[in-house]
Amino acid sequence: MWRIGQLARMVGVSERTLRHYDKIGLLVPAAVDRTNGYRWYGVAELSRLERIRGLRHLGLPLRRIADLVDAPEPQLRQALTEIVANIRRDIATLTATAAHAEDHLAVPMSILPQRTAVDSRQLRVRRIRLDHPGELAAVCPAPPATLLTWLRGQPTGGFAAAVTTDGAGEQLSLPARTVVRAVVPPSAGVVRAGQDLFGWLHRHRLAVTGPTVEEHLIDADGAHATVLEVTVNPRRP
Repeated sequence: MWRIGQLARMVGVSERTLRHYDKIGLLVPAAVDRTNGYRWYGVAELSRLERIRGLRHLGLPLRRIADLVDAPEPQLRQALTEIVANIRRDIATLTATAAHAEDHLAVPMSILPQRTAVDSRQLRVRRIRLDHPGELAAVCPAPPATLLTWLRGQPTGGFAAAVTTDGAGEQLSLPARTVVRAVVPPSAGVVRAGQDLFGWLHRHRLAVTGPTVEEHLIDADGAHATVLEVTVNPRRP
């Protein structure tokens, strides 16, 4: 049998940790001396402590460890399978985050695109046909109106567009979809931001599958913002 200090030194934990485990019922001593309060631990407690520490190293909270430390092997294996799956998802997320940061460092951009899901929306629009991007400035609606363009990249000729209208116009339905969204900062022009956005989509192998929505917003203080949203799908190899 070992006293609490001896067990702590053997395993490499603090006495405070062992007292906490005792308090919450996770690792109860084999015996407690009634006269001096000394805690005594045996081989069974040592084995249980190592099992607890192994689960702790997997990042599990103590509450979850309490559920698993005495669980039968099939239940433990199922829990470990779920843990591994979660870890792999976290790794994939961190890898994608690092790739996005590296991409931004390698190719200076005026925007920080984000992929997200958006709900369906209904717009009343007036369709137009443009021969050159330079004509967009003349047709861009005043805030809080919206401009839509049907482009797959930088235009090489004429292209279709539409602007929202409060009057007569065509009812346009945009379904729920996955988009890449970018808020255009005041220091960057919308044309440059659009070029950067299409370049980003190309590097990340995302295919444009719907209109680019250019939304011009204005808040109660009169501050303006432009938000670009491009409907996308992963590009086939």
